[in-house]
Amino acid sequence: MANTSSRTLKLLSLLQTHRHWAGADLADRLGVSERTLRRDVDRLRELGYPVHASRGTDGGYQLEPGAVLPPLLLDDEEGVALAVGMGNAAQSGVAGLDEAAVRALTKVVQVLSPRLRARVNALRAMTVSAASGGPVIPAEVLTMIAQSCRDQERLRFGYTTRGGAQIEREVEPHRLVALGGRWYLVAYDLTRHDWRSFRLDRLAEPRNTGAPFLPRVLPGGDTAAFVRSAAQGPTAHTVVVLVHAPAEQVRRMVGQWGTVEAVADQQCRLTMISTSLDWPTQALGNIGAEFEVLEPAEFIDHLRGWGTRFLNAVSRQEEDQGACWRPATRPPNLINRRSEHLRQPPR
Repeated sequence: MANTSSRTLKLLSLLQTHRHWAGADLADRLGVSERTLRRDVDRLRELGYPVHASRGTDGGYQLEPGAVLPPLLLDDEEGVALAVGMGNAAQSGVAGLDEAAVRALTKVVQVLSPRLRARVNALRAMTVSAASGGPVIPAEVLTMIAQSCRDQERLRFGYTTRGGAQIEREVEPHRLVALGGRWYLVAYDLTRHDWRSFRLDRLAEPRNTGAPFLPRVLPGGDTAAFVRSAAQGPTAHTVVVLVHAPAEQVRRMVGQWGTVEAVADQQCRLTMISTSLDWPTQALGNIGAEFEVLEPAEFIDHLRGWGTRFLNAVSRQEEDQGACWRPATRPPNLINRRSEHLRQPPR
């Protein structure tokens, strides 16, 4: 290594960080001619680095697998220790350290034999780290996904959803994110045609398809914020209404999906929690009784939208039959009315 120039070291570093370089692009990054680049590549080969060269319009240079780090720099114990240390650092929660640790871990794992990789995974699985309480991700899974993100190649894998369903997905990987003691992959889902985040501990048999893709722009641009938003899930609405019907009748209709409190013989308070306002609307329609909305205010607008669509459908039907249907008087606005007795606590 003593005879290696700083430019040759830079060339080696560039070959390590990219799967394939076009000759012109690589020469431009080094600030040399393509003829000088060929001499530098020959120098790397003399030092024992297998650099593959290809000709033609898609020609260029590529460092063959297993040559990212000189094999004599690390013995077995050092390689295992470094891989475990980088794995722990990758989940340390220190800003900026996780991404750098993944890049370092990617380079180390590439030169580990299958036997040493098994030792790395065993050590990480059986070691308690104060830095992370989340599930341990195998080093080769973490690094393979990181490489797919870097090289912009599609991934295919099995996935266990939050509800326990087993699905297959093909995605365009974007970034790995360490958050809350877990690893997430932010990717464009080619099945759903939308951006998604996937927990790596629920991911099975990831494999690189080799199919390249043009990177898309993540909405908002902040991968960590995207994962936080996806992990929180949709906002739940709490709908509270006063139903003009006996409590027992309402309980039979809504079952376990709502809480019913008796207010009077023919009135009860119904509380429903749902991520969509459509389900409470359907449930109230099934009850078949008058009701008043107590909260939230947006539920009134939601009901008004449903009611307008129903009235328009009736109007069109009447007009088709030759009768110009118009309501003689405005129907009572029961959903906005609040009775005086609501101001008194229930007996």
